[in-house]
This record gives sequence, C-alpha cells and structure tokens, in this order.
Amino acid sequence: MQDAPALDLGRARRNVLILVMAQAILGAQMPIMFIVGGLAGAILAPSPCLATLPLSMIILGSTLTAQPLSRLMQARGRPAGFLLATTAGGIGAAVSAAGLWVGSFWLFLAGSLLTGIYMSSQGFYRFAATDTAPEDYAPRAISWVMAGGLVAAIIGPAIVRGTDGLTAVPFLATYMAVIGLNLVGPFLFAFLDMPKPPAPAANAAAPRPMREIVRRPAIGVAMICGMVSYALMNLVMTSTPLAVVGCGFAPSDAANIVSAHVLAMFAPSFVTGHLIARFGAERIVGAGLVILALAGAVALSGVALQQFFLSLVLLGIGWNFGYIGATAMLTRAHAPEERGQVQGMNDFFVFGGVFLASLSSGGLMNCAGGSVQAGWNAVNLAMLPFLVLAGGALIWLVMRPKEP
Repeated sequence: MQDAPALDLGRARRNVLILVMAQAILGAQMPIMFIVGGLAGAILAPSPCLATLPLSMIILGSTLTAQPLSRLMQARGRPAGFLLATTAGGIGAAVSAAGLWVGSFWLFLAGSLLTGIYMSSQGFYRFAATDTAPEDYAPRAISWVMAGGLVAAIIGPAIVRGTDGLTAVPFLATYMAVIGLNLVGPFLFAFLDMPKPPAPAANAAAPRPMREIVRRPAIGVAMICGMVSYALMNLVMTSTPLAVVGCGFAPSDAANIVSAHVLAMFAPSFVTGHLIARFGAERIVGAGLVILALAGAVALSGVALQQFFLSLVLLGIGWNFGYIGATAMLTRAHAPEERGQVQGMNDFFVFGGVFLASLSSGGLMNCAGGSVQAGWNAVNLAMLPFLVLAGGALIWLVMRPKEP
C-alpha cells in the first residue's frame, strides 16, 4: 500500500510530460491565430468593425463545445476527446486556408469556428494533469502543463515570421502550417495513460444537480475569477496587433509583442504551483487581478512601443496567476464524480466570457472614438468593472465564515 502513491506520482509525471508537449506543439496554433486572425479578418471583412470576428468565432466554438467535450471525456476518457478536437483543429485550419484562397470572409469564419473545438480541448489539458496526480502534486501538475505554453510562445510567432510572404495570398502558408501542427496530436495522445473513468456503482447516490453545485461559494467565485482573468486577457490581446500596426509599427513588431505576451503568460508557471502551495490559491488569484489592473494602467499611459511591450507582459503574468489560481480553487472544490459536470460548466462560462470579450474587442478598437489610440484606450478602460467584480467576489469569499 505504501508504494501506491509513488506509482501514482510516476504515472502523473509521465502524463504531465505528454500534456506539456501537447501544450507546446499543438498549443502553438493559438498564438498564431491571435497574431494573424485579426489581420486576416481586416483583409477579408466587409467592415473594419468585423476585423476581429474570426477570433470571436474561435472563442464561440470553444464555448459551444466545452460541455459536450467534457461529457465525452468523462464517458470515453481524455485521449478520445483530445483526438477528436485535434482533428477538428486541422479541419478548421484547412477551411480557413480555403477561405483565404477564395477571398471568402464567411468561409474563413467557418474555419475559425471549427478551430474553437481544438481551443476548448486545450483548456482541459490543465484538468487532465490532475486526473492521475496525488493531491499535493496537483497544483504543480497544472503549472507544469501551463508552462508548456512557453515553447508554444516561441514556435507560434516563429511560424508566422517563417511563413510570411511565402504565398501570394497573405497568411495562406501560415494556416497550412497549422494543419501540420494538428497532425502531431494522434502521436502524442497515444501515450497518455489515463484510463476511462469507471462507471458509477449501481448503489451510488445520484449526482447533485448542477445548480446546487455552482451555488457553493468556492466554486462560484473560482468560476468568476477564472472567467474574468481569461476574458480580460483576451479582450486586450485580440486588439493588440491592430493597435500596434495602427500606431505605425510593423506587423513584425506586433508578432514580437504577442510573443513576449505569451511568454509572460506561461513563464511564471514554473513557480505558480509552488506559490499556490505556500500562500494559497486565493492570494495568488488576488495578485493576478492587481497585475491585470496594472497592465491596463500602463496601456492607458501611451502608445509607444515599450508601453505596448510592458502592458502585454503584465497582462500575461496577471492572466497566469488569475487563471491557474482559479483552476486550483475549482479542482479542490468538487468531488471526483462531478468532474465532467463542473469542469465543462466552468469552461462554458470561461469561454463564454472570452467570446463576449473578443466580440467587444474589435468594436471598441475600431469603432470607439476617432483614432486608433482612442479605441485602444476604450479597450483597456473596459477592464475596470470586471476587475472590480472579480476582486469583490474574491474578498467576499475570503472574509466569509468558513463552512464547517
């Protein structure tokens, strides 16, 4: 019996390694999409206000598929869900490439919607890391998987720079490269050692209704903080390439800024798990919300290149603390048999918030005020009420009497 925890830890570490590789290689397509999606949308869209709609469609696809994908993984296991989503990601990139080839904005949007299925599955990598992990290893498992995004932050922008100008149709070669990334998925997930969840015993109690589960303060606040952290990061990042290029800088500058941002999103992951173990998830989430506020303040201070860099780096760090901290809060607040329900509902709300943020981002950036800087300021000012909401909910949770 004493060897069981060691065996569990060894299996957890092997699974984490595979998930880190998936985050690094397959996850590279997400910074690619956020660098070129809005720029390609600006070329194809019938109105500048719709330039970021392709990015919003990616988020919508994630929102619509989070719960079905979670239920599928609860019934069939993680590998089955990850393989299905990787297939959808490859098809989505192919459809987007076809939209670029024929100049169809609507076909490009359809490809973006399919890409959202992959993005939804990537969000479950962090939960999968805890499935076979001992409780004390779980926060570090989440952090290590998220740290795989560091490599994605290098690979993604490098692919954008390496494919720029290879075809007469802008960004066509970039989307063809994304198809290649998704082909790696089946080889990686074949090595995951995650058995299908056992069926409930015949005499097991019926699972609690979802409305009862989400009424638990720890779960509700974790969902709010995770949703706000991710949505605000997306709100600002979606508009960044448009703001950078609109202020007179080159697309390569936008790629470098997004690369620095994605590095900042994942670099703290090497220590975030340890910080959570030492100080508690709630304090780390609070620190993340404060750093997100600082990112908005820097962005509002001006539109020089260094201000874009600093703001986006702070945005990435704030997202890391807020999102990973909220994930750790959530995983310890529900029973194992509620995993499929709670995680699917959480990501439905998270990606729903991100979808609304992404949808708003293009309108604020391109249609608020009479200049690029006015639109950029509007994007960053929009963060304030949501930071107040999440911060207030977190303070309420910490100050309320503990449940017996």
